Amino acid sequence: MPNIILADDHDLVRETIVAYLATIEGFKVASASNLDSALKTMNDLISFDLLILDYHMPGMNGLDGLDKAKKAYPDTKVILMSGVANRDVANSAMSRGADGFVPKSLPAATMVNAIKFVLSGERYFPFDFDNGPKEASTDSLFQALSGREMETLEQLCIGLSNKEIARNLDIQDVTVKLHVKNILIKLKVSNRTQAALLAKERHLF
Repeated sequence: MPNIILADDHDLVRETIVAYLATIEGFKVASASNLDSALKTMNDLISFDLLILDYHMPGMNGLDGLDKAKKAYPDTKVILMSGVANRDVANSAMSRGADGFVPKSLPAATMVNAIKFVLSGERYFPFDFDNGPKEASTDSLFQALSGREMETLEQLCIGLSNKEIARNLDIQDVTVKLHVKNILIKLKVSNRTQAALLAKERHLF
């Protein structure tokens, strides 16, 4: 059971997110109102798998708080969460070792997917973060997919293996591999999980 600690100085935001995450099967969630309190809680015997930090809260000092948390607990994954940080801040956080960046504007279900994504060992960054023009750009990526590639992507979104996709679409395994390779190239992502997450964020299926 993954142990998660969420640190946010806004009581309502923190309590709402913690209450929601606590309803998710397999999540055990603790909370703190600032960075120092979160790190102190992590000193207990419980091993935490994920630390979620609000960008604007006491103790953070910009991204210095991220550096402090990563140095103190290098084996714990860290997600930076913010309702105001821009794309430059998010990119800087990722370059300084954050395992994910989650805007507070994300739908609850997408936030859960992001957390699961990070816990699985991947890094999460929302593809359409920071306003409109990118959304159109993201949609244009999907327009580049062929009909068969879209069918393959739909199968990826429900977590099917290449063999299962081949059976469902009545094609060869090697053909599925080719479709998946083309999908990753056209969507500019590095793996099938990222492709599926991008499709789900755009509500394609």
